[in-house]
Amino acid sequence: MKILAVSGSTRPDSSNQLLLKTIGRLVPQHDFRVYTSLDQLPLFTATKEESPFPVAVVDWRNEVQQSDAVFISTPEYLHNLPALLKNALEWLTTSGELYDKKVLPITFTPHPPRGEKAMQSLIWSLQALKVNILGQLDLYQSGVVIQDGQLQLSEDHEELVQAAIRLL
Repeated sequence: MKILAVSGSTRPDSSNQLLLKTIGRLVPQHDFRVYTSLDQLPLFTATKEESPFPVAVVDWRNEVQQSDAVFISTPEYLHNLPALLKNALEWLTTSGELYDKKVLPITFTPHPPRGEKAMQSLIWSLQALKVNILGQLDLYQSGVVIQDGQLQLSEDHEELVQAAIRLL
């Protein structure tokens, strides 16, 4: 199975990016790829939604289209999704690459209740795109260790991730 993992964070070394890389190591049986080019997408506007599309948009749409499932991990910015992630989802609005695709929304924030509003916003956006939402994974950074650029999940976190993966 081809799984595309997308981080809503604007930092390439963010905890959300590290989380996705860690999840990738937990699923060696799958073709797991972390997409790192959301920052290359131009700002979505209806006038740009015409051929020829910007190269970054074509690449993004192809990556989503070729995947069997998409994992989206996001922080919460101002009680919402980061603009980077919202923009990426908007580029998929009319083209349909996410239609009925298996999607696992994940929030990865410092502590509860942070992430709740971002998760709700992400779910609303995914419902508008008519995806197959597998569930939702609300994770918190408490109890997670980052060492030598790698994230180590607690036993509880790893069990939650494994349960989410079984939903595929």
